[in-house]
Amino acid sequence: MNLDKLKTAEQNFLLRYPGGFQDPEMVAIGKKHKMDKMIAFAEASFAEDQFSNGDELSEKFIKMVTASSMVSVFEKPRTRDFVRSLNSNDRDHLTNSLYEMLYLDEEKGFNGLLDVLSMGKLAKWTLMTVVPAYLRPQKDVFVKPTTAKGILKTLEVDDIVYRPRPYYEFYKVYRDFINEIKTHVDPSLAPSNAAFSGFLMMTQEG
Repeated sequence: MNLDKLKTAEQNFLLRYPGGFQDPEMVAIGKKHKMDKMIAFAEASFAEDQFSNGDELSEKFIKMVTASSMVSVFEKPRTRDFVRSLNSNDRDHLTNSLYEMLYLDEEKGFNGLLDVLSMGKLAKWTLMTVVPAYLRPQKDVFVKPTTAKGILKTLEVDDIVYRPRPYYEFYKVYRDFINEIKTHVDPSLAPSNAAFSGFLMMTQEG
């Protein structure tokens, strides 16, 4: 891990945006992502006491995916159509896995959600991580492949191995990595892990 590169990126970013993500230009950019609205929706929809109705939860999952600016426009209709095509057992598997991932055994839930999405050839990092990223924006991470690979390459991280197919060990270790390195920069660069990842993405080489 090249801490010097991180500190140089921080310095350059703050020279351009002195207020970090509270800088007027960054605030304007942030409004396009509707982060506050998405967080509020996640907190209301995926609170622990909201998982009694699998059909409702599956629709909320669709809404979360389709409303997110971080998910590819190509993945949104595919996810909607796939989830709505599931029978009741598979829909319950989807929502039970989400509950497990968020509130019980994270690894078991992660792998269960992966199994369901794989049925529709939608085993994508973005779909696996979108709900926790909005529900717990200071703890969890949204894994966008190009961003994650770019961050690891730019900061010269060799011991965290990205793979196109989601796997829990990467999610856990990459999340720990993001939460650790954000402690080395000004708090204005990390109002959420998604914003902090955006800062890192904007400062990637090339």
